[in-house]
Amino acid sequence: MSDQFDVIESGERGRRRWIGLLIVLGLLAVPAISLLASREPGAVPKPTPAPSPVPSMVVTISGAPNVLYPKPVVKGGQARLDVVFPDGRAAEVRYPADVRLEELGLRPFRGVWVAGHYLPLLPPYDGEIEISKGGLPIRKLSSNVTLWPHQPGFPSDGQVLLYSFGRWKVAMYDRPEGLEFDQRMAAAGDLRGRVVPGGFLVLSGKGIVRMAAPGETARGDPVGPQLWFGGDGGDMLTLIPTPGCRHNARMPSVIDGRGRPATFVCRGDVQVAASGDGDFVQRAIAGVRITLK
Repeated sequence: MSDQFDVIESGERGRRRWIGLLIVLGLLAVPAISLLASREPGAVPKPTPAPSPVPSMVVTISGAPNVLYPKPVVKGGQARLDVVFPDGRAAEVRYPADVRLEELGLRPFRGVWVAGHYLPLLPPYDGEIEISKGGLPIRKLSSNVTLWPHQPGFPSDGQVLLYSFGRWKVAMYDRPEGLEFDQRMAAAGDLRGRVVPGGFLVLSGKGIVRMAAPGETARGDPVGPQLWFGGDGGDMLTLIPTPGCRHNARMPSVIDGRGRPATFVCRGDVQVAASGDGDFVQRAIAGVRITLK
């Protein structure tokens, strides 16, 4: 038996086996030598530098499509915003920088009377999709006004007239019984909007459309020109010009009806109301100042 194994391991096949073994060892030696060389101090590869950031992506600001995010001037821990109310009146708002009102974003609000009927007028937070729900309008009333179905969950409102003023979409929420067709057509043309420098929306009316003035109320709620910061379930602050504020101010339902801590204070002839996180409310009410121009 041993002779047979000696024959098998010798001769041509034996030489081929040794040659193959030497080749395998040679192949294994190449990466081993490379690995040892890579451990030499002088052979450590330089790290690849990180790519430079794309300028447009250095700062990413996102927010709701129908909300204005103004840029404040910040100095010494205080921030200042120049704003315009929807009746065209300018104002300066000052607040502690850590309150960050500018990050909440703002929307204008102003009540209107159409043919003697009070209707709220407000840019929906998420723009047209909040009204359309992905559907189609009932009809087009003018080049910039469409009529939409009643919004589920709002039993006190009827159909919606949606206006387009530049970057802004503004909803007029009708009564359940609805305006007459000719009244809606007139409202489509008699309500005007223009976007002023800074992106603020100024609203005006004529004919059968009368805009609410500062200090006016409807159904116990202040409905004059206002600026709303935030909302959509988070922290919220409203600025409401109110002549004789200390005697005439009333808590707005948009603040009081959110189920969150809420309070207000008068700063001259402007009511400042806030709701949301308790710390935010306390700091905003204590720190926000406003000067009408």
